[in-house]
This record gives sequence, structure tokens and C-alpha cells, in this order.
Amino acid sequence: LLSSRIALNNSMMNGGHASHTIKIVDAGTPPDGYKYWKIVEVLFHGFLDLSCRKAIDEVESREFTCFGHQWCLILFPGGDYGTDDGMASISLHHRCTGTIELEFTLGMKRPGRGVWVGSDSFLPYEFMGDDDHGFDNFAKRSRILNYLVDGTLIIEVNMRLIKERNAPVRTFIPENPICKNILKLFTDEESADIVLEIGSDNKHSSGQTRDRNSRKRAKTNLATFHAHKLILQNGAPDLAELCKSAKDMSPVQITDTKPDVFRLMLYYIYGGKLTDEEMKANTRDLIDISDKYGVVNLKLEAEACYTSSIELTVDNMLDILLYADAKNCALLKEVVMDFIVENANDIKGKVSTENVPGSMMMDLITAIARGKRKHDSDDSDDDCEYDAMRVSALRKKLHERGLDIDGSREAMIARLEENS
Repeated sequence: LLSSRIALNNSMMNGGHASHTIKIVDAGTPPDGYKYWKIVEVLFHGFLDLSCRKAIDEVESREFTCFGHQWCLILFPGGDYGTDDGMASISLHHRCTGTIELEFTLGMKRPGRGVWVGSDSFLPYEFMGDDDHGFDNFAKRSRILNYLVDGTLIIEVNMRLIKERNAPVRTFIPENPICKNILKLFTDEESADIVLEIGSDNKHSSGQTRDRNSRKRAKTNLATFHAHKLILQNGAPDLAELCKSAKDMSPVQITDTKPDVFRLMLYYIYGGKLTDEEMKANTRDLIDISDKYGVVNLKLEAEACYTSSIELTVDNMLDILLYADAKNCALLKEVVMDFIVENANDIKGKVSTENVPGSMMMDLITAIARGKRKHDSDDSDDDCEYDAMRVSALRKKLHERGLDIDGSREAMIARLEENS
């Protein structure tokens, strides 16, 4: 049988002390009705740094579960009301509904020295709902200091159940259904207020006309999707703008997009999650369509997938760099620039830069500067100037400020500086 030993780091402090599970070995058969003790270790880190004003400063541990109830310890380093001067106070707090009676004691533990218990006997007490009980005069501060382990006070809680009444009510509350409800509207024809027809227009040369059969074939190549203006306005603003001209549910025709890729984008807009296989198989198409219609998060996800899966070479790097620049894929451009810096000797004289826009020079300079400082462990993006930050760090800062995270490095930096 195993007793419960839980190492709990107080949420207000850093660090921790490892704890090991106690294994209980029975010699003989336990008598009928024998109740095992549960042992829980609660670690208060940085005890010396705690304020200790009497009846004012208190520290509450994280919650732990024992006998199906939630508990925590409350420590007053300088004592509570009624505590003698120089003494610390501690109590066991019952944090849930229901009534439970148990024996318990609280003691300080130091490996090699054993456990010093704050009472000569175990305390029987009936906890009813939100309730606590403990020791007003738990231990002198001087004694506590002798029991610290690397500045950590280890309190061992011994608990044994006597009886339980009105066990805590365990309730199940499902998550907010709004996301699932929106996803249910995906391609829902009955509630839709927009119709989109997606497919190739089979364009003919100038001056040519289509016969009846070719028009019929073109019509059958179209895929029809039903959507909702309100959802598009928030998820794909440029697509919503395109649909403004539609009247009385007349179809909006889009002839430069693959229907299966459009379906993936629309599914994402309604809150759907694309599989890894769907993302990997359509990364460039997803970047193109999400960039065109303003589905920023999908564009960034597709860009991240493409960036992690692409194998850069001297032969393909220029095409990928120009593509990244055309689609404002700042992360992809950054990866290519890093490749150029790292492989400069292999690239020199083998690649023509005639078609490379001069605006990319600043990206290259940034990559060179980044290469010089990447081995400096003390130089993190959080401490850098904006123009030296990586793309992911810039996007994170923009997101934290509620700003648009799409666009080139220059656009992101300008946005941050304007809102500093």
C-alpha cells in the first residue's frame, strides 16, 4: 500500500525540494477497520524572505487532495491573533463542501533530523465546509530556521479519516459551447446568408466564345459553399468585403482558388482545426489564399508548417525568398536569410541577386548581426531593440498589445514603435 506524499511548491515562491513516495509494508494482516495514515508534504520555499508581521502576513499553499477533499495550509510566519511573540502559526484549511472528521497533525521535517511535531498528540477535528483548524503557537521562529532545507520549510501533514458525512459534491460543468456551436454552422445552408461558387473559369483566349457544352462543363466544375457574413467579417475580412456586392443570395464566384483548399480555409474560419496532413499537403496554397482574404492566423500556421518542412538549398533559396517577400511571410524570409548567412561561402558566385529587391538588404544585415550575437547566452529577444528581434518575438509583442501581427518585419516594428 502506498501513502500519499505530495510535494507542493507554494505558488508565491520559486524553487522546490524533491520528495519521494513512502512505501508502506504490512507485517501481518491489518485488523478489520484499520485506517491508514495519509502523509502529504507541503514545501514553503524562500521562508527567510517572507514578511512576518503578526496577524497580517500570511502564505497560502497550493491546493492538494486527500480523502477526496481539497485542502491547503495557511502559514503566518509572524503569528496570528492570539499567537505568542516570536511564534509562527499554521493551520489546515478545508477548501470544499461536505463534512469530514479526521485526526491530523502538522510537523516540520528535515532529512537526517526527523519530524518535529507541533503538538504532543494528533488532533481530532470535524471540518465542515470552508473551515480551518491548526496551531496558534506552532513553533518559535528560531526553531523553524534550524529546520530549513536550502531555505525551504517542509511541513509534513499526517491525516487519518475518522468519518465522513455529506461528501463534497462533484459537479461536471461542460466547457463553453460557443466554439462548437459556430463550427456547426459550417456550410449550413439553412442559416447562411452568402453563397460562394469556387472553381476554375476555364478562360478562353480573347475573342473566343464558349459553346453550350463548355459552359455546362464549367458550371459543373464549381463547388458551392454557404457562409455567414458576420463570421466572415471577423474571420476573413477581405473575403467579406468581396461578398458585399452580392444581393439576394446571388452566388459570389471565385475562380482562382481550388475548391478543396477554399473548404479548408472556410472550415478554419469557423473554428475548425486542420490536421497535420491537411496542413503539410497544402501549405503554399493555404498561405496564398489566407493572405488574399485576410485569414491571418491560418497564414501564420501554414507559414510555420512550411518553414519547418522545407529543405533549403542553394538552388531553391532564391525562389523561396522571393515568394516570402511577395506574401509578407516574415518568418519564412528570416529562415532563408539565416540560411544565406550560414552558407555564404557556398552561395557566393552561384546565385544571381539581380531580381532581389533592395528592400531585403536590411533583413540580410539583421541576419548577419543576429549571427554574431547568437552565442551570447545573456542576449535574449526580450532585451533587444525591436530591429534586432526575431520575427516570433515581434509577433508575440504585437499580440500582447492587441495589434495586427501580420506583415513584414518593417511593418511590425513600425506598429510597435507607434504604440510604445
